[in-house]
Amino acid sequence: MKNKKKIIRNILILLILIYAIITIVRQQNTLSQYEKNSQSLASQIEEQKEYKEQLAKKQEAINSEEVIEELARDKLDMYLPNEKVYMDTGM
Repeated sequence: MKNKKKIIRNILILLILIYAIITIVRQQNTLSQYEKNSQSLASQIEEQKEYKEQLAKKQEAINSEEVIEELARDKLDMYLPNEKVYMDTGM
């Protein structure tokens, strides 16, 4: 009878250990996936920061007076007062 109780107790301990090991392995896999996702998101954040900086630089350039004048001349055919415009119609 004592022997049978020892065997049952040992089997229970073994099952608990197996369950604990399986749980630890699964948690490690989950943590690994979370780490990969975290790194991916961090790189996306850096890319978006760089893109934001590029847009800010473009906005500064577009808001400059020279660019506004150039766009007005090229796209809208607008010119400064007292400015003489010569057009080549030789073609």
